[in-house]
Amino acid sequence: MASHDARARKNIHFHSRKNFWQGCSHDFCVCFGVTPNAALEGCEITDRNLSVKSLTRVGVLRALAAIILFAGVTAFADDAPTGFDTLTNGFADQDTFAADLAKFEEVEAIKDGLGPVYNAQSCRECHQNPVSGGSSQITELRVGHLDQRGRFQDARIPIVRGTVVITGRSLVNDRAICPNKDFPNTEIQERVPDSENIRTLRVSLNLLGDGFVEAIADQTLIDLARNQCRASRGAICGQALRVPIVEAPGQTAIGRFGWKDQHASLLSFAADAYLNEMGITNPLQPDEVTTLCNTVSEPNDTPGADGLADIDRFARFVRSTKAAPRDDTLAATSQAVKGAALFQRVGCVICHVQSLTTAPVGSKVNGSAFTVPDALGGKTIHPYSDFLLHDVGTGDGIVMAWTEHYGKNVYNIDWKGRSDELVQRTRNKIRTPPLWGVRMRARLMHDGGSVTFSDAIRRHRGEASKVVRKFNDLNQADRQAIEEFLRSL
Repeated sequence: MASHDARARKNIHFHSRKNFWQGCSHDFCVCFGVTPNAALEGCEITDRNLSVKSLTRVGVLRALAAIILFAGVTAFADDAPTGFDTLTNGFADQDTFAADLAKFEEVEAIKDGLGPVYNAQSCRECHQNPVSGGSSQITELRVGHLDQRGRFQDARIPIVRGTVVITGRSLVNDRAICPNKDFPNTEIQERVPDSENIRTLRVSLNLLGDGFVEAIADQTLIDLARNQCRASRGAICGQALRVPIVEAPGQTAIGRFGWKDQHASLLSFAADAYLNEMGITNPLQPDEVTTLCNTVSEPNDTPGADGLADIDRFARFVRSTKAAPRDDTLAATSQAVKGAALFQRVGCVICHVQSLTTAPVGSKVNGSAFTVPDALGGKTIHPYSDFLLHDVGTGDGIVMAWTEHYGKNVYNIDWKGRSDELVQRTRNKIRTPPLWGVRMRARLMHDGGSVTFSDAIRRHRGEASKVVRKFNDLNQADRQAIEEFLRSL
């Protein structure tokens, strides 16, 4: 039986429609984003004709594992639109998209509610390369400490010469609105005390195409995590983390936004950033980090005549953006094509999943607070990410701060599926960063600490150790081909 199974694996062939998988190498294992030693152990592909009868029971199960690994990917899904052209993806009409873009780029002032502590004055300030909504070189500072049991604790940041302490956050804001002429003796600049000895920087993320990411079904990500772990025999196990949907109190969904997957909803994500990065209170985050120096009524962001607050427009803008496009010229070169195949062969695609498909049109996501529309539903995207949390040896030691991300009322709500213990396990994990648009980044990894693709790859440890060893075993020309592929994304 074992020898017959081995012969069957060796003879597996697969017939693929031309448009089934953009950039697919026509390799059954590779098409489904797993290496030969993963879901289809030891398989060798020689042509595109699959004889299902040649599969043994074990072979079929392994093939199904690979297919389930990409649950939601179908031969009939349309590719999501891409481009840096500032045109809508169809979620909103072009005039609405342009108005929402203007709001996204709007500079906030003290009279608008800026601060009292903050990092930026507009969304665009942290998301602008090469167009608004893209990535940037901007970093934020996060800190914390461990208690006597070795559990992560949120930072305690003294201000006003030590007389007031800001708690419930890991974020440390770099800017403050006072001292000023109205409050000449009020010192509220946040500074890190020696006691907060876990410290990291995190680079701002690309938002382009995140409407499609929001529309991925929870089950797709859950299946990715489960089958990834099975296929690798426990060596690579992404964590699908349930997080609160702030606009749907009591409901949770699988996180996918932020370096710690702290949000599943773009509206929750926008509300979080508006408060914590700009200090603008809003309908979902109505409480200031500190009320010192504050002279503007709360919440600062209120619904307009159309019933929409700024956070609603931010979410609509991101949902309307196209995904980052590839450099088609570079992608077509023999070097980049070779690099794509090698990227798959060494196993990078186990976490940097090439393609996923969004939930069908009409699906309810975000605790039923959002219905997937025609523009976002049933679309295949190529993010090169599984949007799961992994320990790849670069974890920053920070655990998400519940109050910071979900508001001061978070502990008064019975959140479905909440587990503080599961959250503690994320301390040294980081979300797999999507690689679409990575060529727009000069600084790589979560902290921006790597400046070449080779440096970034070699920093991987932990779950990625075997993959990195395979990369290092390649000759220089092959490693350069992988880097050329990455430069095409």
